[in-house]
Amino acid sequence: MISSGYVRTMARYNSWQNDQLISLLLDMPADELTKDRGAFFGSILGTANHLLCGDTLWLSRLDPSMAPPFAAPDQWPRLHDDARGWATDRHRVDGKLHRWADKQREIDLVGDVMCKPVTRGTAFSISRAMAVVQMFTHQTHHRGQIHAMLTAAGQTAPISDIIHMPEIV
Repeated sequence: MISSGYVRTMARYNSWQNDQLISLLLDMPADELTKDRGAFFGSILGTANHLLCGDTLWLSRLDPSMAPPFAAPDQWPRLHDDARGWATDRHRVDGKLHRWADKQREIDLVGDVMCKPVTRGTAFSISRAMAVVQMFTHQTHHRGQIHAMLTAAGQTAPISDIIHMPEIV
């Protein structure tokens, strides 16, 4: 289904996208970042916080040596109340994701992952490859929401097409 090369490419793509968001969000006024824009997680920062927690959760499922998010899911949008705290944590988690991705071999993408739901519900099993795809598509989905909110806020949203990622070739 996927390869270790896909995992490394997507980890690079994730960092590239987040680096662009970090510089933009750090320059935005706090009231613009936290303004409720009618998105599922409310604000730009709320959505960025949710994405950060989601990445941490999926990484903890894929690598049990990593800790799951420390806040209940309904608190995820409020994980950080400013861009600086979010950016610091985002950079730290992206580093963990890179180190994990760089260690992946084809055999590491085989088998299943047992997932404990973050809310009530029954634990479920998913293939490792599908769990990896879920993590990366979840990132892309929520960054798309952030992109739309930034555009609506009059900001110039960062370029997101993977074909424009530096060193794609």
